[in-house]
Amino acid sequence: MRIPVPLNALRAFEAAARHLSIKDAALELAVTPSAVSHQLRTLEDMLGVELLRRIGTRLELTSAGRRLAPGLNEGFALIAEGVGSLREERRDGPLRVNMLPTFATNWLSPRLSLYPFERRGFSLDISTTQDDVDLAAGVADAGIWYGDGQWAGLQADLLFEATIDLYARPGFATGSRRERLKQIARANLFVSRHCLTWRRWMDSLPGGPFEPAVVTRVDSGGLTMQAAADGAGVSIAVCELAESAVRLGRLASVFDHPVSAGVGFWLVYPEALSEDRRLDNLRGWLREQVDGQARNEGSEHATDDTSSAKDGPAQSTASPAAKPRSAAACASPVSSMS
Repeated sequence: MRIPVPLNALRAFEAAARHLSIKDAALELAVTPSAVSHQLRTLEDMLGVELLRRIGTRLELTSAGRRLAPGLNEGFALIAEGVGSLREERRDGPLRVNMLPTFATNWLSPRLSLYPFERRGFSLDISTTQDDVDLAAGVADAGIWYGDGQWAGLQADLLFEATIDLYARPGFATGSRRERLKQIARANLFVSRHCLTWRRWMDSLPGGPFEPAVVTRVDSGGLTMQAAADGAGVSIAVCELAESAVRLGRLASVFDHPVSAGVGFWLVYPEALSEDRRLDNLRGWLREQVDGQARNEGSEHATDDTSSAKDGPAQSTASPAAKPRSAAACASPVSSMS
């Protein structure tokens, strides 16, 4: 059924009639008072009747306005109820979460066997892209993104601060520290375009920064680690994402020199989703995984310290015999910021 007047004009009148205030109606509709006044004049002109009358500083409904207001109030309430029911129905479906492919493969996937997919409110629909998607446009409900926590119009909960280190295939760089430095200076250095702070690691290396012979930038952090594992060069990668490859013996830290990346991984979502139980469920599970990661790292480092005390200092190399050490102990509790 076609409504012969603009819906925005009817909405402006309904809000103004309910509040008996142009200013309050404008606040509710997130527009300016002049915009509300313009819509009211448009509606009155089209209907040929006066709907609101100003008496001093007060607004008052005319007899025509009193006849129109109840029907509009009920109509917009029914619209809101219908839209709300669809939102609730959608919230019973999977939570659509977007993330970097490297995060999905290297951090999330090794932990998915612990995720309670079968429980109500825990269903996920995971998508991966190299760039952040438009959550406001409904491309996804939430994201697990890499950055500084500042995304316009979105809430962000810190999962963990990232650290970076230099990795190579076990045995790629051996010998003393000086010898290893010479070897990697001749190697191809692979870095991801998402790792914007990789020079932090180079500048922080004791003995001064070094300049590699070749720097190759690629889209994916996973590709940088794969290239290093295949012996094509070395990779400055996020320690927390390199853990599984280190644990499997495919990568080893060349100098065991983790450095803060100055950024981290965040659970990002629109404010309208903040009370969604599916998001709460995912956030709680992620918090458990991050806390468990920190506890495991603390236990591992305590074991390393005990062994060192018994055996004395050992030379660090990127050989298969060297015990790889990750820097995931920097993982922080989930915190919120706008």
